[in-house]
Amino acid sequence: MKSFDAIVIGAGQAGPFLAARMVEKGMKVALIERKFLGGTCVNAGCMPTKTLVASARAAHVARNGAVYGVNLSGEIAIDMKVVRARAETVTMNARNGLIGWFAGMDGMTVIYGHARFEDPKTVSVNGETLTAPRIFLNVGARPVIPELSGVNDIDYLTSTSIIHLDTLPRHLAVIGGSYIGLEFAQMYRRFGAEVSVIEHGPKLASREDDDISDAIADVLRSEGIDIHTGASDIAFARSRDGITVATDSARIDASHVLIATGRKPNTDDLGLNAAGVITDKHGYITVDDSLATNVDGIWALGDCNGRGAFTHTSYNDFEIAAANLLDGDDRKVSSRILAYALYIDPPLGRVGMTEKQARASGRKIMISTRPMSRVGRANERGETKGFMKVIADAETKKILGAAILGIEGDEVIHGIIDAMNAGTTYPALQWSVPIHPTVSELIPTLLGDLKPVQL
Repeated sequence: MKSFDAIVIGAGQAGPFLAARMVEKGMKVALIERKFLGGTCVNAGCMPTKTLVASARAAHVARNGAVYGVNLSGEIAIDMKVVRARAETVTMNARNGLIGWFAGMDGMTVIYGHARFEDPKTVSVNGETLTAPRIFLNVGARPVIPELSGVNDIDYLTSTSIIHLDTLPRHLAVIGGSYIGLEFAQMYRRFGAEVSVIEHGPKLASREDDDISDAIADVLRSEGIDIHTGASDIAFARSRDGITVATDSARIDASHVLIATGRKPNTDDLGLNAAGVITDKHGYITVDDSLATNVDGIWALGDCNGRGAFTHTSYNDFEIAAANLLDGDDRKVSSRILAYALYIDPPLGRVGMTEKQARASGRKIMISTRPMSRVGRANERGETKGFMKVIADAETKKILGAAILGIEGDEVIHGIIDAMNAGTTYPALQWSVPIHPTVSELIPTLLGDLKPVQL
């Protein structure tokens, strides 16, 4: 049996950085990864997909160049092999950077294999047994495949497999109208495929307020994406030319099907029962405000704990664990203000409460909206789709939440994220002097238009 000061299972966006911090403190650490260093973000999520989004945007801009006085002769051709190779290069550079970093780190042992608990302090991997007083789980999540009629009879794609396509689908049917599905829908439409989005619920991006969901749908429809919401009885069948996707109200002749209906944690094959670690009904590991499980000496970080499904929340889990365990701090997950983005174009930047959540809280609230068509920078760039929205507490003057669907919305939202984390009241933020011409310069104006609403 090999003994360590700590064992980290899973090399996503929390585990490796925590392992490195512990090594800096002179600890002996084992980092176990069953596949690739970097987790979903590096290998099948943020880095490859945002690289693909960039290629798709380049195609879109080129195709619309005449609007800006840039005339290109002939059709815009997409070389999917180059597109794929570019995304793979970005992934490999990041992955190899992690490999090189750990290789030069004394005290770190990287083990590739599938770890399972033998007891609360012991895990087995590749026929070896390892033990440590501290074990950290950062095992991530994977696409979930719903039990739909005929789904097992077709060759469907997931968000993991679609990034390896080096040919252009004739017609891509996207099952699921949430964040992952919508990014791929717009991306492949811009590459030149016909695209249909099929969503069981009444709205796309159902977490958002109705006005945001409707605006997202308008953006996608304006680019020729076919959207089917409220779809039921979804079924698949092979056809001579590809795959038939049928719902209660539509029949789609697709060449490829992307299943993007959610993700589930990679916790079902870790031997958690042997350690006594509790999960909820969806398989997420139950943790407290410090990310500790119910078993002393075991923590769960990242997507597998159900406390956030983003790279930045996973990294923040590392920061919380490191601060508490190594720096004598007392940081809590509940102190985190949730923020995220939807990387369609234009992107959606979101922080804090939606209007629906704010109304349900019983607070006296104020709301302000401003269309991107009234933003100078958006007009200069010829990208005026979307709008800005902010919600504030009428009594405390604190900002409760905001949504910016529009050009550079994923960057602009950080001005509000920072203000909310600093506890700045909206009247104070109104007196900032932002740079012109930018999209961010409209934040004080947006805040100045806040008006009370009836609950």
